[in-house]
Amino acid sequence: MRIHTGQKPFACDLCEKRFSNLNKHMRIHTGHKPFVCDLCGQKFGHKSHLNRHMRIHTGQKPFTCDLCGQRFGHKTVLNRHMIIHTGQKQFSCDVCEKRFGHKSHLNTHMLIHTGQKPFACGVCEKKFADKSTLRTHMIVHTGQKPFFCDVCEKRFGHKSHLNTHMLIHTGHKPFACGVCEKKFGNKKFLKVHMKIHTGGETV
Repeated sequence: MRIHTGQKPFACDLCEKRFSNLNKHMRIHTGHKPFVCDLCGQKFGHKSHLNRHMRIHTGQKPFTCDLCGQRFGHKTVLNRHMIIHTGQKQFSCDVCEKRFGHKSHLNTHMLIHTGQKPFACGVCEKKFADKSTLRTHMIVHTGQKPFFCDVCEKRFGHKSHLNTHMLIHTGHKPFACGVCEKKFGNKKFLKVHMKIHTGGETV
């Protein structure tokens, strides 16, 4: 009946919070994890946490997005996904007021203001503000070229380089000179061209 009445007669001696079931709470302080996954051996303090973990192994995805039908294993992941549809950006930067849909995106953005670069290259020790930029940088050392052209099979280390290369095949020239309207497939070529109009000075 305590669930219905909201009664919490048991007080924790360590943190002074009150509970209807003190035994469950005490596992936070003791670190006791009596519930073990039979498949991978990971331990949990609560049965509900074990049940949630088991979805990783079973592939069960009980939470469905009503808008696009995509399914998720956890309610929190569904909630994060919904931001794509709602466009809600509840996390705001205190410095420049730019807004973000996810706290992790705000945290990454804040590194711009703090100048902090916590991700270091293990080869040359160059530092980066985010992990994705570090991964991109590592291609310099590995020589890996995962992006390839479907037309001529030339390979590239970066997706942006492949996109620029594809303009050769498509003939698309998205960069136009504001003076004479001549068009170029590469922004670098446009900059070189602009020296004709500026008298050799870089724009």
